[in-house]
Amino acid sequence: MSLSQSNPKIESKVKSKSKSKMFARCTLVVLASLSLLVATPSASRAASKFIAIGTGGPTGVYFVVGNAICRMVHKEAAEGRSKGRKHGLRCSAPSTAGSNYNIGQIKAGALDFGVAQSDWQYHAYNGSSKYKGKQFKGLRAVFSVHPEPFQILVSKKSRIKNWDGLKGKRVNIGNPGSGQRGTMEVLMKIHNISKDAFKQATELTSSEQSQALCDGKIDAYGYTVGVPNAGVAQAADGCGAKIIDLKTPPIEKLVAENSYYAFATIPKNTYKTTKKDVRTFGVKATFVSSTRTSNAAVYEVVRAVFENLEDFKKLHPAFQHLEPKAMITEGLSAPLHKGAVKYYKEKGWM
Repeated sequence: MSLSQSNPKIESKVKSKSKSKMFARCTLVVLASLSLLVATPSASRAASKFIAIGTGGPTGVYFVVGNAICRMVHKEAAEGRSKGRKHGLRCSAPSTAGSNYNIGQIKAGALDFGVAQSDWQYHAYNGSSKYKGKQFKGLRAVFSVHPEPFQILVSKKSRIKNWDGLKGKRVNIGNPGSGQRGTMEVLMKIHNISKDAFKQATELTSSEQSQALCDGKIDAYGYTVGVPNAGVAQAADGCGAKIIDLKTPPIEKLVAENSYYAFATIPKNTYKTTKKDVRTFGVKATFVSSTRTSNAAVYEVVRAVFENLEDFKKLHPAFQHLEPKAMITEGLSAPLHKGAVKYYKEKGWM
């Protein structure tokens, strides 16, 4: 058989694999973002005009944030059109391990920007918590995005009602480097328990945990994410998982003593199993960079987002209440990047 001839068996296998890939879960925004340039952080760094944004798991809102920002940057570009910004920027926003990974890669120079929880922005800049001895003074805030309630989902069969009910159960604490893992470790610490308190402590990523819950491989997982979220819906709407209230005295104290945390409510009817308001706490998703990223690049990225904010807000339900005043002040612990400040001053916001 010549190379030009087709093999029906091989062709069938290829078609089967292609179909399985096509049916991967993703939001409409992620589907829309497939038109963006696809690159890894290391590849994007190879060209000076390319910027790389660290995001999170492919089913999470961080992935949408990064790709939505890239869409705005590309929308503003003059290349190929008669009007636009001649900034020469091209942007990629690959899936990554999340908040702490993104901050670490920005510090290492492998990423230009990243999405991170407001608490980990605070700790990284101030050298506290897991950043003790690893302070990142070059970290810079750009703007904040949506609120992110911390949600603990429990399976229908687990009969878990509250935080104490997690003991002796199979709990996914999140993959190393993710913000949800960091928050879960904070909660474990303030409640004076270790991983040994669980029957099993898994380290699944945000894109794996909902299916594992539905398949009966774990009993619960913690997730810091905007509302609504496709991954949470997969578990709540798909297999009857519930989000439990988090109202323990240690959590009350945690929120009272740390300004980067705030109480949050997940409204009833957000998911099929959300029969009443769920009370929890959370952080803000923030967009960060560093002093090594040029003022010009940051200015153009910020300008692209805020000049097209109404279009940006349509790309995910979690963005619908975004307002410039809150975005340039709330959840920002590191100093604002000079490139961002330039734009905010031009608009009269600072």
